[in-house]
Amino acid sequence: MTYSNEAKSELLGVPPETIAAHGAVSAETAAAMAQGALARAPVDLAVSVTGIAGPGGATPTKPVGLVLFGLARRDGECRTERRVFPGDRTAVRQAALDVALRLIEAGACD
Repeated sequence: MTYSNEAKSELLGVPPETIAAHGAVSAETAAAMAQGALARAPVDLAVSVTGIAGPGGATPTKPVGLVLFGLARRDGECRTERRVFPGDRTAVRQAALDVALRLIEAGACD
């Protein structure tokens, strides 16, 4: 788990410049997180999740419930998805987990 910006950079290799330019909750950071996990683990597929589960942390352009997913493959393909989930912190986190698992399942079957 790389909750802090420092952990995203130290453990996953997300350039601090990416976080500074786009924010920790962004498609760019989600893609870099997935690519970094793929580069550091003996796997063929990696998924990343970054978001705002609440109750605080929202901005006018990044509401509570916003979650960005990154899906990276060993062949170099990487894509991101943006979702906004309703509910409280627990509901947002559960919905994000469900989507992440579906992304892994679909990615493994492609």
